[in-house]
Formats: sequence, C-alpha cells, structure tokens
Amino acid sequence: MKIALIGYGKMGKAIEKIAIAKGHEIVLRTNSQQPLEKELLKQADVAIEFTGPETAYHNILKCFEANVPVVCGSTGWLDALPAVKAVCLEKHQAFLYASNFSVGVNIFFEINKRLAELMGRQLQYNVVMEEIHHTQKKDAPSGTAITLAEQVMDKVGRKKLWVNEVTNQPDELAIISKRIDPAPGTHIITYTSDIDDITISHTAHSREGFASGAVVAAEWLKDKKGIFSMKDVLSL
Repeated sequence: MKIALIGYGKMGKAIEKIAIAKGHEIVLRTNSQQPLEKELLKQADVAIEFTGPETAYHNILKCFEANVPVVCGSTGWLDALPAVKAVCLEKHQAFLYASNFSVGVNIFFEINKRLAELMGRQLQYNVVMEEIHHTQKKDAPSGTAITLAEQVMDKVGRKKLWVNEVTNQPDELAIISKRIDPAPGTHIITYTSDIDDITISHTAHSREGFASGAVVAAEWLKDKKGIFSMKDVLSL
C-alpha cells in the first residue's frame, strides 16, 4: 500500500517505521514547512493525517479533492467535523477519524461506557477525570479525554458539560490536564463517594500503540467509501 504521511513529527515518524516494517511504501511526507500538494497526494492509496487544529480541516479536504481516503488523528478541530462529514458524503470519499487509534484505548472506551451506564443512577457518586501527556502536546484536554467525557455525559445525565479545571458545580464534569515529560498518555476516570471510590485508567507506555493502530486503520480503509471509526476497524 502507498501511504501519504501528512504530518511528519514524532507520531508521523513512528507511523512510518511501523508501515515500512509491514511492507508499505511512504510516497509523501509533509510538515508545517512543506505544503501539501494535491498532485503528489494522488500517488497515495491512503493518507494518514496527524497535524494540528490549525491545518487538519484543510488537509482532509485536500485528500477528498485528490480522491484519497484519509485517516485522521488530529485533535482540537472537531467543531469542523460535521462539515468534513458532509463533504465526505457529498463527494463519495472515505474518512476515518479517531481521537485515539490504540487498540487498548478503544477497548477502554467500551469499558468507560459500560461503567458510566452502571453509575448513571448512583447519585451518591461524583465523577472526575484526569489526563496526563507530554509537554509538547498542543491541546488540552486531550481528544481522548473529550471522547471519554462525552461517553460519561451520555450515560450520567446529571453531568451536562465538561470543564478543563476543578469544579464544585454538580452538573460539570472536571477534566484535569497535566503536562509532564515524557508521558505519552494516561487517562483516569474516578467515581467517588463518601463510602468508596471506583477508578479505571489506561496508561500508554509509548507512541507505538497509537502508530500501529493508525496503520491498521489505513489498511482497513483502503478502497472503502463512507465515514468510519475505530469501532468499525476493531468490530467493537
């Protein structure tokens, strides 16, 4: 498979290493100093996009214009996600977004949803979240933390919105963000009461899990049309 790497930072280089080891070819590498050219992009069977909130939206649209399926892991741009989905369907393209491509994290998402469902009627518990990442991470809270928070709020109806700070408001879900090197990513959800605590957590040991999952997603997306997620890739 021919892969375009849109974003060639630490994550892009980790993806490249895994993709090449699996026999794929990297036909395009771009970064903030090297603009994405549509004609070069057309050489690829699939693009993997890991940039930032300022560029992700436009990069995805360029992939659609080049008729190249795109796997996107950028965070901080999701206010434009409905527009991207609309263009994808209108132009009969392929788009797969995930806030986290790690197989373990996607299983963790399912555990989080089930626990939130069980705790929804247990009014004696408050729920708080914590996420820890390296100091170079551009957004806070992380996209993974936002996904987890949205899952909790969907099942725990007393939580109406998340805030990126400590809060005493009963309808607010606190997400505490910490930036500590070299942490690649930890997410902790705690339900606490006067009697006990229930905590679930996921800790990444390296970027390899994220990068490997992105390559698996790209392999799965090739030759497909539509809008997908890691739930589709992993049959969760």
